[in-house]
Amino acid sequence: MRILMFGRGVIAAAYGWALDQAGHDVEFYVRPGRAAVYGDTIDLDLLDARRRLRGRRVAESWPVRYRESLEPGHDFDLIVVSVQHYHFAEAVAFLAPRVGNATVLVFNNLWVEPAEAVAALPADQVTWGFPGAGGGFGDDGVLRAALLPMLFLGTLGGPPTERGQAVRTVFREAGFRLQESDDFRGWLLIHFIQNAGLHTQSLKQGSLAALAGKPRTVREASLAIRELLPLVEARGVDLRRHRGSLLPFTAPLWLTAPALAWAFGHFPPMRTVMEAHANPEELRAVCRDTLAEARRLGVPVPRLEAAEPHFAAEMIE
Repeated sequence: MRILMFGRGVIAAAYGWALDQAGHDVEFYVRPGRAAVYGDTIDLDLLDARRRLRGRRVAESWPVRYRESLEPGHDFDLIVVSVQHYHFAEAVAFLAPRVGNATVLVFNNLWVEPAEAVAALPADQVTWGFPGAGGGFGDDGVLRAALLPMLFLGTLGGPPTERGQAVRTVFREAGFRLQESDDFRGWLLIHFIQNAGLHTQSLKQGSLAALAGKPRTVREASLAIRELLPLVEARGVDLRRHRGSLLPFTAPLWLTAPALAWAFGHFPPMRTVMEAHANPEELRAVCRDTLAEARRLGVPVPRLEAAEPHFAAEMIE
């Protein structure tokens, strides 16, 4: 399959490598002038946990191909979009007249209404997913990240389309396990507030990695997430359909907080994700946007409000 990774972020690079290893023809779309800056390889320090629970380390210089333009007549079968949520509208505006016959996999965090966010794209060419990976590019340009065995796919109601099934086959054959939801709108909104709750503490502590081994801190983050659940309910999400994904934050905290704190620090793939994350503005933006929506809807979120000094817009340099 001919696959275009939109951008050269952490998720695009990590999954681009995995799909390339599975035999697909992978290229990256980057802004004009960026290909020369990036060079013709990506230096990887990956923990690949698709087949081993604790992961297999991959350290290599991976040759890649970039393109700085995209014409409507291109021959890509799949375009994978994973950008910061505040850049998603810009990405869709660029792709709308250039999507051609490709399937677009929205592999993205979103807080806006998903259907509205992709309204400019052909509805029958869009499929939905979310990565199970994370990390960051270091100052040395090396991508330090972990690929977890699970990734998340779903629909906004009903079964997957033929294009959606083809995307599922691609990732399954690349060694990933899939978790499905037919309420992916709800899944995305819940994931967003889970991030916001965690970041009330990660920003206070100075990093995501600082949550490791601190059950009291993780407990406070879990309580912040619980306070945010009425916000997604106010947006029409039926929490009963998402009991499984909410369980780590709704089960008794005396049990879950120590378990999560241990996993953050001792489960190698998760520890890599936490330690390598290198974009604090992304974390601040998640919290700002969540708080703005809570205020708009009149939903009280005291723990998120108390954390506002750590993510206020005035902090951005």
